[in-house]
Amino acid sequence: MKKILIIGSTQYKDRFINHKFELEFQGHEVRIPVFDDCLWDELKMCEHNRDLIEWADEVHVIWDQRSMGTVFDFGMCFALRKPIKIIYMESKTLRGLMEKYEVNIHE
Repeated sequence: MKKILIIGSTQYKDRFINHKFELEFQGHEVRIPVFDDCLWDELKMCEHNRDLIEWADEVHVIWDQRSMGTVFDFGMCFALRKPIKIIYMESKTLRGLMEKYEVNIHE
């Protein structure tokens, strides 16, 4: 089984927990990084998340497309050559709205 880290937006904490339980039920070892609301300073939080990314065989993403911390963590995944899997990505963003508009305006 795999060691899986779930990264993403803190507003989706419930999705993190549900996904974690599903993966553990399948026999995987799962970790969730420190969220922004912890009492750690930013550097310590980044170091902790980096250590978890190094530990993981695979990184799962649940993201609102706005969280800059997730962009930072994704950069670490890229640098450490960790495979990622998008579990959920919010479509209600300005980009999503603009893409829908672009398609509709040309019809």
